[in-house]
Amino acid sequence: MEFNKPVIGVAAAVVLIAAGTWYYLQSRHAATPPTAATVPPPAQPRESAEPAIQHPVPAGEGASKAPLPTLADSDPVINEALGQLVGAAAMKDYWLPDGVVRRIVVTVDNLPRPKAAVQKRPTGTVAGAIMVDGDELHATLDPRNFVRYQPWVAVIDRLDMRQLAGAYLHFYPLLQQAYQDLGYPNGYFNDRLVQVIDHLLATPQPAQPIALVRPNVMYTYADPGLESRSAGQKLLIRMGPDNAAVIKAKLTELRAAVTTAPPKR
Repeated sequence: MEFNKPVIGVAAAVVLIAAGTWYYLQSRHAATPPTAATVPPPAQPRESAEPAIQHPVPAGEGASKAPLPTLADSDPVINEALGQLVGAAAMKDYWLPDGVVRRIVVTVDNLPRPKAAVQKRPTGTVAGAIMVDGDELHATLDPRNFVRYQPWVAVIDRLDMRQLAGAYLHFYPLLQQAYQDLGYPNGYFNDRLVQVIDHLLATPQPAQPIALVRPNVMYTYADPGLESRSAGQKLLIRMGPDNAAVIKAKLTELRAAVTTAPPKR
C-alpha cells in the first residue's frame, strides 16, 4: 500500500466516466455501442470464446445523431465538459488532461487488483503527506488524514448521478473501444464497470483507529486481511468512513442507472 502516493481512482475512474461527457452530450452526439469482435467457430464444438453480456447498456432516449469524436481526438471535448461541471480549480487540482478515456478505462480495470498503475490514473495525488499517530513500532492511521480527501469527495457529492449515468450511456462506444484495445477484444466494459462497483461496495469498514506497521519505507496495514485488499478497497479504507460512505452512495446510484440488476449480497 503506497500511503505516500494515494490515488483518487474510485472517484475519477467511476464517477467522472459520466461527468466528463454530460455537457458535451447535451448538444452533440449519440452512437450505438460497437458489437464485440466475433470469433470464428472452432473445428470441434467447445464453449464460445466470447462471453455473454451480463449488463447491456440501456438504450439512450432523445439522443443527437451527431457522431462522437474519435478516441484519439476526444480529450478536448471531455476536458471542456469537465471544466463546465466541476470548475477550473478542481480541474487544475485533480485532473490529468491527456488520454482521458484510456486512463479512466485502465483505472477502472485496475481497481480490483493489488495495484493500480499510478502513471495511468486520470487524477493527481491527494495534497499533503500521510498522517500517522505513534511511532514505527506502535502506529495508527491519524483520523486527520481523512480531511485530505474531503475537497475531492465534496466535488463528487454534488454530482447528479442519474444525469451523469445518462451521459455515460451515450458516450459508451469510446469507453468500449478503449476497453477492447486494453486487451479484451471480446470484453464488455459495462460488465467490468458493474463488477468493479460491486467490488468497491463490498469494502469493509474496519474499526478505528487502524493499526499500521512500517517494514520498510512505507507504512502498511498491520492487519494482513486489510493489507491483502485490492487497490480500490484500500483507497476507500484510507479515506475514512465518512468519505467512503459518500463514495459508496454515489456508486450505488451509478450502478442502479447503468443496470437493472441489484448488487449481489
